[in-house]
Amino acid sequence: MPVQVLDERAQKTPEVDTGSLRRICLRLLTAAGLAHNAVSVVLLDDDRMAEYNQRYRNKAGPTNVLSFPALFPPATPAELRADLGDVLIAVATAAREAHEKQAPLMQRLQELLLHGILHLAGYDHERSETEALVMWDRERELLTQAEARRTAMPQLSVNVDHIATLRQARGGLEPDPVLAAGICELAGASGIVVHLREDRRHIQERDVRVLRQTVKTHLNLEMAATRELVAFAADLKPDMVTLVPEKRQELTTEGGLDVAGQKKKLSGRIAALKEAGIRVSLFVDPEPEQLQAATAVGATHVELHTGHYSNADSESGQEREYVHIRRAVAMAAELGLRAKAGHGLDYRNTGRIAGIAGIEDLSIGHAIMARAVLVGLERAVREMLELMRQAAAPTVLQKD
Repeated sequence: MPVQVLDERAQKTPEVDTGSLRRICLRLLTAAGLAHNAVSVVLLDDDRMAEYNQRYRNKAGPTNVLSFPALFPPATPAELRADLGDVLIAVATAAREAHEKQAPLMQRLQELLLHGILHLAGYDHERSETEALVMWDRERELLTQAEARRTAMPQLSVNVDHIATLRQARGGLEPDPVLAAGICELAGASGIVVHLREDRRHIQERDVRVLRQTVKTHLNLEMAATRELVAFAADLKPDMVTLVPEKRQELTTEGGLDVAGQKKKLSGRIAALKEAGIRVSLFVDPEPEQLQAATAVGATHVELHTGHYSNADSESGQEREYVHIRRAVAMAAELGLRAKAGHGLDYRNTGRIAGIAGIEDLSIGHAIMARAVLVGLERAVREMLELMRQAAAPTVLQKD
């Protein structure tokens, strides 16, 4: 795990949640460009912090935070090792400071944690006033970035495959998925998704090539992990490739990719795509084994399969699947993966998923196209965006 949180206080307190603190640390590391570096966070009582402060700084009494780099003296940011080192935090001291500021304890712990991480990364406010100002500016910048990513509404990417499905039913030229993509963007969509299937049942190669030239936001190409399609994508260079499972007899994608069972194959395909400068996401079920495997094969993003949540036939079943997704988002953050979600989401069930802090993007197609038949494509996209805005994650930490 890139982040380990150890609570070594004699008396644990419920307001300090180590799981939330671990996720905060991952957000801060990601914002600082250190998502794949390891950090150990140790929570201490004041008396033990005072011992460290006396021994290593020759100062009496506890301080709020101390950093111990794995490489000493501290490395410059360009020379960092995978293991950055340890950050020690005196929780009781942090609690007193939070009370003085009339701020939540977890907020103060986040500030101290970032301060400690920056020391591990080579920043130092004690060497000179100039370096102190540089470190202060960096702290403010990263805290703002981390908070924005955590609380932001997910973006909406619209899948236009079914426009092509209707066109292919007659074998003509209309409706045109390229024109549909433009309408979706004008309505506020942040990305366009197309699935180039091996059997070419809807989207065709020409569609993808034209979309690459016309999409102004973000083009995500879904595809199977075949040599042919990897070569096509490497030549096309979409903004992102999402690798998905594929069966010729299925009507739509039926489940997540078995990453754990295809590590060798997927590692090679992902390496080829990354060499071409393409970001790679994996469409996976919200299961720990698959998320761990996604990290192992080199993916930077995962799209969590929401089909079981969307198709649940009871409230208890849907709630169970919702919890799986929420926990998977938290685990993805701990592993340094950026989380998206999609499959089967519609105007009735999207709200809860859009409200999960940490999901950056929702991929929705069929529901928007079905709604568009009745109210028009632009209005259908705008209605989904408004639904997502209303459900945007609140600015409080979620616990498992």
